[in-house]
Amino acid sequence: MWRRGLLPPLAVGLVALLVWPFAGGVAALALLAVGALAMVLWHVAELDGLARWATGALEDPVPEGRGIWALVYDALYRRVRLRSARQRDLRLALDRFVSGAEALPEGVVLLDAANRIEWANRRAEAHLGVNLRQDARSPIVNLVRQPAFVQYLVGGDFSEPVVVESQREAGTTLSVQVVPFGVEEKLLMSRDITRLEAVARMRRDFIANVSHELKTPLTVLTGFLETLADMRLEERQRQRYLALMAEQTRNMQRLVDDLLALSTLESEDSVPHEAEFAIVPLLLQVSADAKALSDGRHEITLDIRDPANVVGSRDELSSAFGNLVSNAVRYTPDGGRIALAWRVSSDGGEFSVIDTGIGIANEHIPRLTERFYRVDRSRSRATGGTGLGLAIVKHVLMRHQAELLIDSAPSQGSRFTVRLPARRVHTLAEATSSDAPAGSAPIGY
Repeated sequence: MWRRGLLPPLAVGLVALLVWPFAGGVAALALLAVGALAMVLWHVAELDGLARWATGALEDPVPEGRGIWALVYDALYRRVRLRSARQRDLRLALDRFVSGAEALPEGVVLLDAANRIEWANRRAEAHLGVNLRQDARSPIVNLVRQPAFVQYLVGGDFSEPVVVESQREAGTTLSVQVVPFGVEEKLLMSRDITRLEAVARMRRDFIANVSHELKTPLTVLTGFLETLADMRLEERQRQRYLALMAEQTRNMQRLVDDLLALSTLESEDSVPHEAEFAIVPLLLQVSADAKALSDGRHEITLDIRDPANVVGSRDELSSAFGNLVSNAVRYTPDGGRIALAWRVSSDGGEFSVIDTGIGIANEHIPRLTERFYRVDRSRSRATGGTGLGLAIVKHVLMRHQAELLIDSAPSQGSRFTVRLPARRVHTLAEATSSDAPAGSAPIGY
């Protein structure tokens, strides 16, 4: 390149030497001076163009030069193209990173060496309350001020995540993990573990509740067995102890049966055996079982307004209806009334259990279908309940796309209503209309 730059001055010098013998030394020097000035002005003009291009936008086209400047501009053009290509690749990579980070279910926050926010995705805003426009360059501890998180971040031990509550979403539990990278920079990731925490809590509660439920009958059985082994008892007292032991054994058997039933209902591999069956025989059986359990202590009625066929698992629905009715018998004082009713509407089939029992306070109703949840533990245990009946009802209805409605108040009784979807209920009204007299009344039992 430098050799090409020598051509213009060499050409001017050569012309001056050729002129010297004919026009004299003064003319040759004048020609040389004019040529040198022209070259200087040319270079100044090219430098001015280069300066204007360099101070403008890099997207502006590279000037077109002549001579050595053509080579300079050509080299600059190649460098600009290379830089533009690299910038384009970087922008694409950055766009892909941002798009990927925004698509993550986790919150992502980039922190500098001073734990200040450099970038965050939208999920981080939902989890931690980070607004990138307002909070850029702000310390993360100004936004997440929970002591556990501050201690975790300052402590520097990031081998395990820390569990905190969401700043923006009430009732949401987050797992926050910090990953160091680069020069003292950090990548903070937040993950919603509310459901996992709920499952873990349910597992802990389940183990504790099963242990507690089994402890009482086992303690009673152990005591009676020790008494029978150590003492000589009269036959009457011995039979009484054996009867009490049998009762506790039945309680444990009911608990195990309900646990197995609930496990089957909760299993994803368990598919209910569905078929179309008449609802009236099922309701008659449920009513008969209720009367047997009541043993004459309650007034129990059954009102079937619309005989129909139901598509579903007869055994599962019988279990669900039976649990609702047995609860009504257990929690209704002697002399109370229990009304069972079935009707069909355009929305589907509806089975209701209405009692004049002790009722339930409103704050307990949302939790009634939880496993082992009891409003009054001592009363539930005294009546022989396992605490799993309504949990079984809930899962049966979920498998039949049905819903359970509960209306109750203390000392005012309760109403439990099962609503089956219309697609599962086939009314028999048309089939029986020709045989039924005009204005016929509902079937009462």
